Amino acid sequence: MSNKQTKSDVILIGAGIMSATLGTLLKELVPEWNIKVFEKLDKPGEESSNEWNNAGTGHSALCELNYTSEKNGVIEISKAVNVNEQFQVSRQFWSYLVDNKKISNPQDFIMPLPHMSLVQGAKNVEFLKKRFEALSKNHLFQGMEYSDDANTLKEWIPIIMDGRTSNEPIAATKIDSGTDVNFGALTRILFDNLKNQDVEINYNHQVKDMKRNSDGSWDVKVINANGQVERHSAKFVFIGAGGGSLPILQKTGIPESKHVGGFPVSGLFLVCKNPEIVEQHHAKVYGKAAVGAPPMSVPHLDTRYIDNKKSLLFGPFAGFSPKFLKTGSNMDLIGSVKPNNVFTMLAAGAKNMDLTKYLVQQLMLSKEQRIEELRDFVPNAKSEDWDIVVAGQRVQVIKDTEAGGKGTLQFGTEVITGAEGSVAALLGASPGASTAVPVMLDVINKCFPQHMKEWEPKIKEIIPSYGKKLVENPELFNELHASTAKSLRLSED
Repeated sequence: MSNKQTKSDVILIGAGIMSATLGTLLKELVPEWNIKVFEKLDKPGEESSNEWNNAGTGHSALCELNYTSEKNGVIEISKAVNVNEQFQVSRQFWSYLVDNKKISNPQDFIMPLPHMSLVQGAKNVEFLKKRFEALSKNHLFQGMEYSDDANTLKEWIPIIMDGRTSNEPIAATKIDSGTDVNFGALTRILFDNLKNQDVEINYNHQVKDMKRNSDGSWDVKVINANGQVERHSAKFVFIGAGGGSLPILQKTGIPESKHVGGFPVSGLFLVCKNPEIVEQHHAKVYGKAAVGAPPMSVPHLDTRYIDNKKSLLFGPFAGFSPKFLKTGSNMDLIGSVKPNNVFTMLAAGAKNMDLTKYLVQQLMLSKEQRIEELRDFVPNAKSEDWDIVVAGQRVQVIKDTEAGGKGTLQFGTEVITGAEGSVAALLGASPGASTAVPVMLDVINKCFPQHMKEWEPKIKEIIPSYGKKLVENPELFNELHASTAKSLRLSED
């Protein structure tokens, strides 16, 4: 047993995009702070942040239909606007890092790519047209095009239109200012920068327990690569361990960790291995989710840039595993059930029978049945051109809410902070990595209120729109959208 005991200002648990972002922000704001990172795997960005484990959409609500709902014939766009604003904040942060030589080649992690929405059927076409009319009036979505003309669609998405024999109405929207983001690559870049700034990054170190010290700091029990126990204390701890965050949060015993559960959902993608087909498609094309399906299961045909190579993925197909991480344990789900959340979990199970039925159906699909679903998008798809890849685990938050009652399943990202601000945990999945920067700024604001007046000028240097709504400032949006596109090399200029 090791007797190693250390003290730090900040401990980050998990080496994913969230910890990388928070650590980078804090090093910009207070470079003198001592920060330690503990990751149970042997490298950063291997779970939810890995490029093969997420859609890499650069979620900005340009193509995701589940961010716009229709009520009494009116399209509600407030959620889409909010997600878009959050992504603009991320773009500003990344641009700052490029401009300040912290990132040398932004094309290692972000590439320009059209974002499209595609629907079939008269009712869905009518919805898409209304959505286009509502969004295109907003400057955050400028440049969006709509078409239900077969010839135009064949120009936009040839492999989707080729071989299509159905007379069912079909329509799409396209916006060329979308991006593909490789969050795995970005995570690795950010951790390389943190290492160069003397941040101690400990791989093959697993956090086993957390207890509060008498002075208000946290004692973190860690098992190192040699199986020895280490103890580390810090004034502030961020739990950014993806699906593994919930069990660690529960160990803190803070009141905010009570009556919270998690439901794991896994995913599969079909990956095209025929380079000729990959080259024929150049967009992220999102459809509509099946009835009863979780939002993360919206079908999409995605061009991706992975390992500096163009790829083509279709999915995701939902699955179920009791593990909270791909590298987790089959006991994760059972182990997360506590006396304070058992009724919350049971209520969620009773409320979500449609989701359970959907997951069972998805689990039973053969490869050929998955190819048949692909053919709804790509009519001429051949089974031999596609392989199945297992994507990441997501743990959807279950909590008691006023609106949804006991055991409400949450499909967004949840930040849980202790009342005194010494601990914060990130739970949930969507839209996840794309909103890492605004989410981490929110953590900083909640957990370090005593420093915000001092830090605000620097935050505004990093995020020029900080404290302002871009939806209310079209000139500022246009200026920042152009400048970030230039810094990130997303524009022809």
